[in-house]
Amino acid sequence: MASDATEPTSVFVGIGSNMENPRVQVQRAVRALGGIRETQVSAVSSLYLSAPFGPVEQPDFVNAVARLTSFLDPRQIFGHLQAIEKSLGRVRNERWGPRVIDLDLLVHGMTVMHEDDLTVPHPGIAERNFVLLPLQELAPDLEIPGLGRVADLAVDENEPRISRLD
Repeated sequence: MASDATEPTSVFVGIGSNMENPRVQVQRAVRALGGIRETQVSAVSSLYLSAPFGPVEQPDFVNAVARLTSFLDPRQIFGHLQAIEKSLGRVRNERWGPRVIDLDLLVHGMTVMHEDDLTVPHPGIAERNFVLLPLQELAPDLEIPGLGRVADLAVDENEPRISRLD
């Protein structure tokens, strides 16, 4: 599918890992994001350590958010994110389980879409400070369609379940 956008769109991607040296996995993912056609990585947040989300016992996650500038539509970006996850060794065994890499399409401009395998903005974004805090670092005034400004959604940076690593 070819892109037909004439202006690039700001895209935000959540990055997480809690296996096989998570800091290195996040760095590998950022490098891979830079290889997506018609797309540039324009900024990357600091790294954050966060307690796992969900019922499965597992190690803490290292999280970050990357800001991309892209001519690709959400479906195209999503396809690239899934391909990168696979190339970096992601195996989908259990929901909310440990993973070598997790790439989530958080926001794609002002796009709002609900499909079986893709929802934009990412569902649950407003309740996940492991996404909101790094996102706030990059774009505090970003308006998340239907939810509001990032700075208004993120809670106190001193939340005990999340700490900035760098």
